[in-house]
Amino acid sequence: MSITYKDAKIISNEEIATGIFKMSVEDTNEINAGQFYMLKHKGQTLLPRPISICEKNDDKLTFLYAVVGTGTKEYVDLKEGDTISLTGPLGNGFDLNKEYGKVALVGGGIGIAPLLELSKQLRSKNRDEKIDLYAGFRDEIYLVDDFEEYVNDIKISTNSGKHGHKGFVTEILNVEEYDTVLCCGPEVMMKAVVEMCKEKNVKVYVSMEKHMACGVGACLVCTCKTKDGNKRTCKDGPVFDGYYVEL
Repeated sequence: MSITYKDAKIISNEEIATGIFKMSVEDTNEINAGQFYMLKHKGQTLLPRPISICEKNDDKLTFLYAVVGTGTKEYVDLKEGDTISLTGPLGNGFDLNKEYGKVALVGGGIGIAPLLELSKQLRSKNRDEKIDLYAGFRDEIYLVDDFEEYVNDIKISTNSGKHGHKGFVTEILNVEEYDTVLCCGPEVMMKAVVEMCKEKNVKVYVSMEKHMACGVGACLVCTCKTKDGNKRTCKDGPVFDGYYVEL
């Protein structure tokens, strides 16, 4: 799978919740669920931003991004026909050659994004296996409807109690019901999930989110701690065995 550097044409760019945008671009690359791209608009921001792949349909590549800083604010005004610079696909993604058995997908906030393509690829491989989604948000929910055709059940929590369970998503997750947990979201959430899985001897894989400068392993900005010392999230990850990475 080769890495490309190019300007991609915008297909759509819409706000789906307050400060949360779904952007689709033209791209012909083959991807693995859990990989990411470095995105840069031709604005004032010097460095590109790492954005996880949300979904890939034929030559349409979709990202989900939260407007949290100068770089992502520059994406907001992009419209159909505009271009954005892409570098990718990058990272290892989730290993779909593994036998995961019954799976719980656990996402927190914008961390739900890479789980959509993952759910699709898991369902394509294991048509009869149990796959459930656990999604936690602060207040507004988004993207969960897109999972319906790929998962057996969707369980939602919000900190405000506006939707689903009031509280943390870990409060409604019974890891012992699954063979494997695949997780992406805030580090504090993933740490809690990993500890729950260790206690019940359940396999767990986490997709790490770190600040990045290059995305290809050269700058060492995105290092994370593991049992073998520091590893590069962009090159060695972003997906790690939860028993191996130190959260």
